[in-house]
Amino acid sequence: MSATVAPRQALRRAAYRFSRSWLSVLGLVMVVGLLLLAVAGPWLAPFPEHVAGSVNTAARFRPPSLAHPFGTNEVGQDVLSLVMAGAQVSIVAGLAVVLLGTAFGTVIGAIAGYAGGWVDEVLMRLADLKLTIPGLMLAMAVAAALGAGMANMVFAIALSWWPGYARLVRAEVMARKEEMFVTAARAIGASGARILFRHILPNVATPVIVKMSLDMGFAILTVASLGFIGIGVRPPTPEWGAMLSVARGYMPDFWWMALAPGMAIFVAVFGFNLLGDGLRDLFDPRARR
Repeated sequence: MSATVAPRQALRRAAYRFSRSWLSVLGLVMVVGLLLLAVAGPWLAPFPEHVAGSVNTAARFRPPSLAHPFGTNEVGQDVLSLVMAGAQVSIVAGLAVVLLGTAFGTVIGAIAGYAGGWVDEVLMRLADLKLTIPGLMLAMAVAAALGAGMANMVFAIALSWWPGYARLVRAEVMARKEEMFVTAARAIGASGARILFRHILPNVATPVIVKMSLDMGFAILTVASLGFIGIGVRPPTPEWGAMLSVARGYMPDFWWMALAPGMAIFVAVFGFNLLGDGLRDLFDPRARR
């Protein structure tokens, strides 16, 4: 009984501490709303035919109204419907970037921290070499070389995302590999791979999860940046950055075309940052505000 009660009590205490910060709760609400929109946005859109690509030139450049809360664009499509559908592209692409960067960086950092010696030197110098190149510039170069498309864009951004996770995991592994539970695992004959991936890595998951939540907003912003300059996802696929790029040519007369996608990017970045701060405060009491 006590074995099941203790985790429940710890979970309740964690939920209580998290709920005491209204900013963290606000971030959680915003992120949950974005995730729901990413899942159901294309079907909840008031004009799903516009999401599918149909146009209505008779309704082009209509200002915000009850029928079109954020107006229509240059081909008469409802801007709100496109933004709701674009949440799926932006959130999925951002999540894929963070997951790929985390997976690759965690493996590199874990091997470097556990092996040490020349392996550590080679892998960390490779990470340092990558850090000398601005991430957005590298992503732009790789995406331009591979061509437009969501998969190429995600790969290009993830290629510049892993060094931060590698350095974080390396530091955590180096601190954990001298602890008693690792010494006990070695004493019973556990292999190095088993010790690293079965015993050490689960104990360094917390800072990695916090960093992932903080990085999601910046990943979405980077996806939108590539879409804005025409390297990422291109029209007619609804994507927030590409929508802003199109709206730029019609400013300031038809300002409503840029309002909704700009607000969506702001909410996504702000919400994930608030959630990441809340998780950091929850898992690391020394960093509480």
